[in-house]
Amino acid sequence: MASRGTVKASGNFNASTDAEALYKAMKGLGTDEDAILQLLCARSNGQRQEIKTTYKTLFGKDLVDDLKGELGGKFETLIVGLMTPPIGYDVTLLRNAIKGAGTDEKVLVEILASRKPQQVKDIVAAYRQEYDDDLEEDISGDTSGHFKRLLVILLQANRQMGIQEGNIESDAQVLFKAGEQKFGTDEQSFVTILGNRSAEHLRRVFDAYMKMSGYEMEESIKRETSGNLRDLLLAVVKCARSVPAYFAETLYYAMKGAGTDDDTLIRVMVSRCEVDMLDIRTEFRRLFACSLFSMIKGDTGGDYRKALLLLCGGDDA
Repeated sequence: MASRGTVKASGNFNASTDAEALYKAMKGLGTDEDAILQLLCARSNGQRQEIKTTYKTLFGKDLVDDLKGELGGKFETLIVGLMTPPIGYDVTLLRNAIKGAGTDEKVLVEILASRKPQQVKDIVAAYRQEYDDDLEEDISGDTSGHFKRLLVILLQANRQMGIQEGNIESDAQVLFKAGEQKFGTDEQSFVTILGNRSAEHLRRVFDAYMKMSGYEMEESIKRETSGNLRDLLLAVVKCARSVPAYFAETLYYAMKGAGTDDDTLIRVMVSRCEVDMLDIRTEFRRLFACSLFSMIKGDTGGDYRKALLLLCGGDDA
Protein backbone atom coordinates (compact mmCIF):
# COMPACT_ATOMS: atom_id res chain seq x y z
CA MET A 1 0.00 0.00 0.00
CA ALA A 2 1.53 3.31 -1.05
CA SER A 3 1.92 5.74 1.82
CA ARG A 4 -0.49 8.66 1.72
CA GLY A 5 1.79 10.67 3.96
CA THR A 6 3.34 14.05 3.23
CA VAL A 7 6.62 13.18 4.96
CA LYS A 8 8.69 10.68 3.00
CA ALA A 9 12.13 9.14 3.47
CA SER A 10 14.88 11.39 2.12
CA GLY A 11 16.49 10.03 -1.06
CA ASN A 12 20.22 10.64 -0.51
CA PHE A 13 20.15 10.10 3.24
CA ASN A 14 23.32 10.18 5.31
CA ALA A 15 22.87 9.81 9.05
CA SER A 16 26.35 11.15 9.88
CA THR A 17 25.93 14.30 7.79
CA ASP A 18 22.54 14.94 9.42
CA ALA A 19 23.83 14.27 12.94
CA GLU A 20 26.69 16.71 12.36
CA ALA A 21 24.32 19.35 10.96
CA LEU A 22 22.11 19.05 14.07
CA TYR A 23 25.11 19.21 16.38
CA LYS A 24 26.28 22.35 14.64
CA ALA A 25 22.78 23.89 14.84
CA MET A 26 22.84 23.53 18.65
CA LYS A 27 26.51 24.22 19.34
CA GLY A 28 27.73 27.48 20.91
CA LEU A 29 25.57 30.51 21.55
CA GLY A 30 22.04 30.48 20.17
CA THR A 31 20.28 27.69 18.34
CA ASP A 32 19.55 27.48 14.63
CA GLU A 33 15.91 26.35 14.98
CA ASP A 34 15.29 26.73 11.28
CA ALA A 35 18.07 24.27 10.38
CA ILE A 36 16.70 21.77 12.91
CA LEU A 37 13.09 21.87 11.69
CA GLN A 38 13.98 21.92 7.98
CA LEU A 39 16.13 18.82 8.45
CA LEU A 40 13.90 16.77 10.75
CA CYS A 41 10.64 17.48 8.89
CA ALA A 42 12.29 16.24 5.68
CA ARG A 43 13.25 12.82 7.09
CA SER A 44 11.10 9.77 7.78
CA ASN A 45 10.72 8.50 11.34
CA GLY A 46 12.99 5.55 10.54
CA GLN A 47 15.68 7.94 9.32
CA ARG A 48 15.33 10.08 12.47
CA GLN A 49 15.97 6.95 14.56
CA GLU A 50 19.19 6.36 12.59
CA ILE A 51 20.23 9.97 13.14
CA LYS A 52 19.59 9.54 16.88
CA THR A 53 21.87 6.46 17.02
CA THR A 54 24.60 8.09 14.92
CA TYR A 55 24.47 11.29 17.00
CA LYS A 56 25.24 9.33 20.16
CA THR A 57 28.01 7.38 18.38
CA LEU A 58 29.66 10.57 17.14
CA PHE A 59 29.20 12.90 20.10
CA GLY A 60 28.44 10.70 23.12
CA LYS A 61 25.27 12.67 23.78
CA ASP A 62 21.56 11.94 23.48
CA LEU A 63 20.03 13.87 20.58
CA VAL A 64 16.56 14.13 22.15
CA ASP A 65 18.02 15.43 25.44
CA ASP A 66 20.03 18.02 23.50
CA LEU A 67 16.93 19.10 21.54
CA LYS A 68 14.95 19.41 24.79
CA GLY A 69 17.75 21.53 26.24
CA GLU A 70 17.84 23.89 23.27
CA LEU A 71 14.17 24.19 22.28
CA GLY A 72 11.11 25.15 24.28
CA GLY A 73 7.33 25.19 24.42
CA LYS A 74 5.08 23.76 21.73
CA PHE A 75 7.90 23.66 19.19
CA GLU A 76 9.91 21.40 21.52
CA THR A 77 6.89 19.11 22.08
CA LEU A 78 6.42 18.80 18.31
CA ILE A 79 10.08 18.04 17.56
CA VAL A 80 10.37 15.51 20.40
CA GLY A 81 7.21 13.85 19.04
CA LEU A 82 8.79 13.57 15.60
CA MET A 83 11.87 11.97 17.17
CA THR A 84 9.78 9.21 18.81
CA PRO A 85 9.02 5.93 16.99
CA PRO A 86 5.26 5.71 16.16
CA ILE A 87 4.32 2.91 18.58
CA GLY A 88 6.44 4.48 21.32
CA TYR A 89 4.68 7.78 20.67
CA ASP A 90 1.24 6.23 21.17
CA VAL A 91 2.43 4.39 24.28
CA THR A 92 3.76 7.59 25.86
CA LEU A 93 0.56 9.48 25.02
CA LEU A 94 -1.60 6.77 26.57
CA ARG A 95 0.59 6.56 29.69
CA ASN A 96 0.40 10.33 30.20
CA ALA A 97 -3.35 10.28 29.56
CA ILE A 98 -3.86 7.73 32.35
CA LYS A 99 -1.14 8.63 34.83
CA GLY A 100 -1.49 12.41 34.81
CA ALA A 101 -3.76 14.31 37.17
CA GLY A 102 -7.20 13.15 36.08
CA THR A 103 -7.67 11.14 32.92
CA ASP A 104 -7.32 12.62 29.44
CA GLU A 105 -10.19 10.71 27.83
CA LYS A 106 -9.74 12.54 24.53
CA VAL A 107 -6.40 10.79 23.97
CA LEU A 108 -7.77 7.34 24.89
CA VAL A 109 -10.67 7.86 22.47
CA GLU A 110 -8.56 9.13 19.58
CA ILE A 111 -5.87 6.46 19.70
CA LEU A 112 -8.04 3.41 20.42
CA ALA A 113 -10.75 4.35 17.92
CA SER A 114 -8.39 5.12 15.02
CA ARG A 115 -5.52 2.62 15.16
CA LYS A 116 -5.61 -0.66 13.25
CA PRO A 117 -5.97 -3.90 15.28
CA GLN A 118 -2.32 -4.88 14.75
CA GLN A 119 -1.18 -1.44 15.91
CA VAL A 120 -3.27 -1.82 19.06
CA LYS A 121 -1.65 -5.21 19.73
CA ASP A 122 1.80 -3.65 19.26
CA ILE A 123 0.87 -0.78 21.59
CA VAL A 124 -0.28 -3.18 24.32
CA ALA A 125 2.97 -5.17 24.04
CA ALA A 126 5.19 -2.06 23.97
CA TYR A 127 3.33 -0.57 26.95
CA ARG A 128 4.04 -3.69 29.00
CA GLN A 129 7.69 -3.68 27.96
CA GLU A 130 8.15 0.04 28.70
CA TYR A 131 6.29 0.30 32.03
CA ASP A 132 5.93 -3.33 33.17
CA ASP A 133 2.20 -2.60 33.48
CA ASP A 134 -0.91 -3.92 31.78
CA LEU A 135 -2.51 -1.21 29.61
CA GLU A 136 -5.96 -2.79 29.94
CA GLU A 137 -5.72 -2.83 33.76
CA ASP A 138 -4.48 0.75 33.83
CA ILE A 139 -7.30 1.97 31.58
CA SER A 140 -9.90 -0.10 33.47
CA GLY A 141 -8.76 1.38 36.77
CA ASP A 142 -9.17 4.88 35.39
CA THR A 143 -12.52 4.62 33.57
CA SER A 144 -15.97 3.18 34.24
CA GLY A 145 -19.27 2.00 32.80
CA HIS A 146 -19.88 1.32 29.13
CA PHE A 147 -17.08 3.75 28.23
CA LYS A 148 -14.66 1.40 29.99
CA ARG A 149 -16.27 -1.68 28.38
CA LEU A 150 -15.86 -0.32 24.86
CA LEU A 151 -12.24 0.70 25.51
CA VAL A 152 -11.55 -2.83 26.78
CA ILE A 153 -13.19 -4.32 23.65
CA LEU A 154 -11.05 -2.09 21.42
CA LEU A 155 -7.93 -3.13 23.35
CA GLN A 156 -8.65 -6.79 22.48
CA ALA A 157 -8.11 -5.79 18.82
CA ASN A 158 -10.24 -8.73 17.67
CA ARG A 159 -12.54 -7.04 15.16
CA GLN A 160 -14.14 -9.45 12.71
CA MET A 161 -12.76 -9.43 9.19
CA GLY A 162 -14.79 -8.56 6.11
CA ILE A 163 -18.56 -8.28 5.75
CA GLN A 164 -21.03 -10.74 7.29
CA GLU A 165 -23.82 -10.37 4.72
CA GLY A 166 -26.26 -12.30 6.89
CA ASN A 167 -25.79 -10.00 9.89
CA ILE A 168 -26.14 -6.56 8.30
CA GLU A 169 -29.91 -6.30 8.73
CA SER A 170 -29.96 -7.95 12.15
CA ASP A 171 -27.15 -5.68 13.46
CA ALA A 172 -29.05 -2.62 12.24
CA GLN A 173 -32.21 -3.98 13.85
CA VAL A 174 -30.48 -4.57 17.20
CA LEU A 175 -29.09 -1.01 17.19
CA PHE A 176 -32.50 0.41 16.26
CA LYS A 177 -34.21 -1.51 19.07
CA ALA A 178 -31.45 -0.59 21.50
CA GLY A 179 -31.84 3.14 20.90
CA GLU A 180 -34.48 4.92 18.90
CA GLN A 181 -37.18 2.31 19.47
CA LYS A 182 -36.69 2.00 23.19
CA PHE A 183 -37.44 4.15 26.21
CA GLY A 184 -33.93 4.62 27.59
CA THR A 185 -30.94 3.13 25.78
CA ASP A 186 -29.38 -0.32 25.77
CA GLU A 187 -25.77 0.88 25.60
CA GLN A 188 -24.36 -2.63 25.65
CA SER A 189 -25.71 -3.42 22.16
CA PHE A 190 -24.00 -0.32 20.75
CA VAL A 191 -20.75 -1.19 22.50
CA THR A 192 -20.69 -4.83 21.36
CA ILE A 193 -21.60 -4.23 17.71
CA LEU A 194 -19.55 -1.07 17.14
CA GLY A 195 -16.58 -2.57 18.98
CA ASN A 196 -16.48 -5.91 17.18
CA ARG A 197 -17.53 -5.53 13.53
CA SER A 198 -15.17 -4.57 10.70
CA ALA A 199 -15.25 -1.06 9.25
CA GLU A 200 -16.66 -2.24 5.91
CA HIS A 201 -19.35 -4.27 7.68
CA LEU A 202 -20.30 -1.29 9.86
CA ARG A 203 -20.62 0.99 6.82
CA ARG A 204 -23.24 -1.40 5.43
CA VAL A 205 -24.97 -1.55 8.84
CA PHE A 206 -25.11 2.28 8.96
CA ASP A 207 -26.81 2.32 5.55
CA ALA A 208 -29.35 -0.28 6.67
CA TYR A 209 -29.88 1.61 9.92
CA MET A 210 -30.55 4.83 8.01
CA LYS A 211 -33.18 3.09 5.85
CA MET A 212 -34.79 1.51 8.89
CA SER A 213 -34.83 4.47 11.27
CA GLY A 214 -34.51 7.55 9.06
CA TYR A 215 -31.48 8.62 11.13
CA GLU A 216 -27.75 8.61 10.56
CA MET A 217 -25.96 6.49 13.15
CA GLU A 218 -24.20 9.58 14.50
CA GLU A 219 -27.49 11.42 15.08
CA SER A 220 -28.86 8.53 17.13
CA ILE A 221 -25.68 8.25 19.21
CA LYS A 222 -25.81 11.98 19.97
CA ARG A 223 -29.39 11.66 21.10
CA GLU A 224 -29.16 8.37 22.95
CA THR A 225 -25.82 8.63 24.80
CA SER A 226 -23.75 11.27 26.57
CA GLY A 227 -20.33 12.10 27.98
CA ASN A 228 -17.25 9.98 27.29
CA LEU A 229 -19.26 7.04 25.93
CA ARG A 230 -20.88 9.30 23.36
CA ASP A 231 -17.46 10.69 22.32
CA LEU A 232 -16.01 7.20 21.93
CA LEU A 233 -19.00 5.78 20.02
CA LEU A 234 -18.92 8.76 17.64
CA ALA A 235 -15.17 8.33 17.09
CA VAL A 236 -15.62 4.62 16.34
CA VAL A 237 -18.44 5.35 13.86
CA LYS A 238 -16.48 8.14 12.16
CA CYS A 239 -13.36 5.98 11.87
CA ALA A 240 -15.45 3.15 10.39
CA ARG A 241 -16.67 5.61 7.75
CA SER A 242 -13.28 7.28 7.09
CA VAL A 243 -10.23 7.63 9.30
CA PRO A 244 -8.88 10.64 7.32
CA ALA A 245 -12.25 12.43 7.65
CA TYR A 246 -12.21 11.72 11.40
CA PHE A 247 -8.78 13.34 11.71
CA ALA A 248 -9.72 16.26 9.44
CA GLU A 249 -12.59 16.99 11.82
CA THR A 250 -10.37 16.51 14.88
CA LEU A 251 -7.88 19.04 13.49
CA TYR A 252 -10.59 21.52 12.57
CA TYR A 253 -12.10 21.55 16.05
CA ALA A 254 -8.64 21.75 17.63
CA MET A 255 -8.17 25.11 15.90
CA LYS A 256 -11.69 26.49 15.52
CA GLY A 257 -12.84 29.33 17.76
CA ALA A 258 -10.86 31.03 20.50
CA GLY A 259 -7.63 29.34 21.51
CA THR A 260 -5.97 26.30 19.98
CA ASP A 261 -5.84 22.79 21.40
CA ASP A 262 -2.14 22.45 20.64
CA ASP A 263 -1.81 19.02 22.24
CA THR A 264 -4.34 17.61 19.75
CA LEU A 265 -2.85 19.54 16.83
CA ILE A 266 0.64 18.20 17.59
CA ARG A 267 -0.60 14.67 18.25
CA VAL A 268 -2.45 14.37 14.94
CA MET A 269 0.19 16.06 12.78
CA VAL A 270 2.98 13.92 14.25
CA SER A 271 1.11 10.61 14.12
CA ARG A 272 -0.46 11.02 10.65
CA CYS A 273 2.22 12.88 8.61
CA GLU A 274 3.65 9.59 7.27
CA VAL A 275 0.34 7.73 7.15
CA ASP A 276 -2.56 9.59 5.51
CA MET A 277 -1.96 13.35 5.71
CA LEU A 278 -2.71 13.77 1.97
CA ASP A 279 -6.14 12.19 2.49
CA ILE A 280 -6.72 14.22 5.65
CA ARG A 281 -6.02 17.39 3.65
CA THR A 282 -8.47 16.31 0.92
CA GLU A 283 -11.19 15.55 3.49
CA PHE A 284 -10.49 18.82 5.31
CA ARG A 285 -10.98 20.81 2.12
CA ARG A 286 -14.18 18.88 1.38
CA LEU A 287 -15.69 19.30 4.84
CA PHE A 288 -14.67 22.88 5.66
CA ALA A 289 -14.50 26.10 3.71
CA CYS A 290 -10.70 26.36 3.90
CA SER A 291 -7.54 24.30 3.58
CA LEU A 292 -5.73 22.67 6.51
CA PHE A 293 -2.62 24.65 5.54
CA SER A 294 -4.40 28.01 5.74
CA MET A 295 -6.00 27.16 9.08
CA ILE A 296 -2.67 26.11 10.65
CA LYS A 297 -1.05 29.23 9.22
CA GLY A 298 -3.68 31.49 10.75
CA ASP A 299 -3.73 29.72 14.10
CA THR A 300 -0.05 29.24 15.00
CA GLY A 301 3.21 31.18 14.89
CA GLY A 302 7.00 31.06 14.77
CA ASP A 303 9.09 27.93 14.31
CA TYR A 304 6.14 25.89 15.57
CA ARG A 305 4.08 27.09 12.62
CA LYS A 306 6.93 26.53 10.14
CA ALA A 307 7.33 22.92 11.26
CA LEU A 308 3.57 22.20 11.23
CA LEU A 309 3.26 23.61 7.70
CA LEU A 310 6.11 21.40 6.52
CA LEU A 311 4.31 18.37 7.98
CA CYS A 312 1.09 19.52 6.31
CA GLY A 313 3.10 19.61 3.10
CA GLY A 314 1.11 21.97 0.91
CA ASP A 315 -1.90 24.20 0.50
CA ASP A 316 -5.19 23.04 -1.05
CA ALA A 317 -6.63 26.50 -1.54
